[in-house]
Amino acid sequence: MIIAIDGPAASGKGTIARRLAKHYGFSHLDTGLLYRAVAKAVLDAGDKLDDRARVIEAALAVDPTQFDEAQLKTHAVGEAASIVAAIPDVRAALFNFQQEFAAAERGAVLDGRDIGTVICPHADVKIFVTASPEERARRRTIELRALGQDAREADVLADILRRDERDRSRAVAPLHPAADAHVLDTTKLDIEGAVAAAIAQVERVRTR
Repeated sequence: MIIAIDGPAASGKGTIARRLAKHYGFSHLDTGLLYRAVAKAVLDAGDKLDDRARVIEAALAVDPTQFDEAQLKTHAVGEAASIVAAIPDVRAALFNFQQEFAAAERGAVLDGRDIGTVICPHADVKIFVTASPEERARRRTIELRALGQDAREADVLADILRRDERDRSRAVAPLHPAADAHVLDTTKLDIEGAVAAAIAQVERVRTR
């Protein structure tokens, strides 16, 4: 079984995906970390994010076994990842890796922006997780502060709105729910409620 979880930043899709993978004993891939790793490699090398050749080179060299999630989840890397993710050749460079991961024998849960629409359009279950921008900004601010980063909620909200616009308007793999995706609005749900709703959707598909 392949479960595709999509949605904008700080909607809760990553936590839901991890919990679903644990619940069903499936493998999990946070595809956003791939783009964050590309962005961080470019930033660490002192190169520019609009240096297409350098960014593509970084994408081709991505090694998920070397990821340091804490370093990849900084605010600066997240902003940079949104920029490099809009480059078609970067998405193409990471396409095969994601598809191969999805073919894991026991099943897989992938979360990102284009799993149900591009990476795994034939996924058994597609869930598009969303929440209001204000709620997502509140959650992300708490997350960043827990990591010891200085974060103002108003600034985080402005960044989220910019990322939403960039993700929705990019020419390749824009952010939008797949036609057959179940939309899960987590604005008024705590994590346990959101996970329960996601499991219920998976079970509805499994029993059909």
